[in-house]
Amino acid sequence: MRQTIVSALTAIIQASRLSDGKRKVMSILEITGMEGDMITTQEIFKFQQTGIAADGAVLGRHRATGVRPRFMDRLLSHGSVLPERLFDPDASR
Repeated sequence: MRQTIVSALTAIIQASRLSDGKRKVMSILEITGMEGDMITTQEIFKFQQTGIAADGAVLGRHRATGVRPRFMDRLLSHGSVLPERLFDPDASR
């Protein structure tokens, strides 16, 4: 069953409801394969909370982890060009 999941999916987008009641994309992960019976992933982007506003809204930003996804070549072959700096954790500060 796990092998079927790995072969069918490329990425996982995790969304969560935050303390202010809003939903936010918290993480974008790439499925990289299998190690034994474990599905392996690598995180590409993550939401970093920086605080809470006076009105209770969660403050933060999405940050690159520095990992360049393996599926970039597939995106290029379909005409999607993403700048390399998108994956630079220092560029998202």
